[in-house]
Amino acid sequence: MDAADVIRRFTFHPADTAERRQSHEDIRSGCLELALMLHAELPAGAEKQAAMFRLEEVMFWANAAIARQPKESS
Repeated sequence: MDAADVIRRFTFHPADTAERRQSHEDIRSGCLELALMLHAELPAGAEKQAAMFRLEEVMFWANAAIARQPKESS
């Protein structure tokens, strides 16, 4: 890891195009749909909590992948 990677990881990356904003929304929407299904289907307990936490992690990393990609050239 070099300084540029540290800066990339800890810098805010706003969605700079309509396509990226839509991708973020699609990720959140899909994860929410799955989260609601899991909430309804899974019994309460540590496993359900773990599944929900991991799904939240998926949403975070998926959105980070979108946000951290290099800006498109104009």
